[in-house]
Amino acid sequence: MYEVEVKVRADHDTVESALDAAGAAFVDSVVQADTYYDAPYREFAETDEALRVRRERDLHTGDAGAGDGAETTKITYKGPLLEAESKSREEHETAVADGEAVAGIFDGLGFEPAATVRKERAYYRLDGYTVTLDSVDGLGEFVEVETETDDDDIEAAREGARAVLDDLGLDPDGQIRTSYLGLLLADDASE
Repeated sequence: MYEVEVKVRADHDTVESALDAAGAAFVDSVVQADTYYDAPYREFAETDEALRVRRERDLHTGDAGAGDGAETTKITYKGPLLEAESKSREEHETAVADGEAVAGIFDGLGFEPAATVRKERAYYRLDGYTVTLDSVDGLGEFVEVETETDDDDIEAAREGARAVLDDLGLDPDGQIRTSYLGLLLADDASE
């Protein structure tokens, strides 16, 4: 599967009003801490790949549906961007039982944490797409419109995501293809 995503900077109050007017369905809101790792055998920044451990807690219940107050943890691999028009890329993700054990495994294999991105996310569904309102520590407010598809439908999925942004009063031509990690690292380098 491929993740097709279009992301822009946007004021959340304005977007929430547009989502309400469009009949979008609120899904959930969470807090995430994404730790990205560098590989000992290649530079992910150079190959445009990412290896991430995501810890997530639901803002409404205090957990992620587990009922015991525990965080959920997932490992994600993201491949290089597939095209210049969006943030479409191959993605593989799986849940793991113990985030600390995963960190220990990565450390033992020589993977080193590069940075951690912290954000609050609110998820909505609109026209078959997930619309995510992200408040990213150190970066500000963003809106992502995304879906998953097979490689035959990337262009159609991308155009649909752009249409959703347009329907919400946002300019799809203002999209940002750089990941939050890349934006944070660029911000750190400029200081």
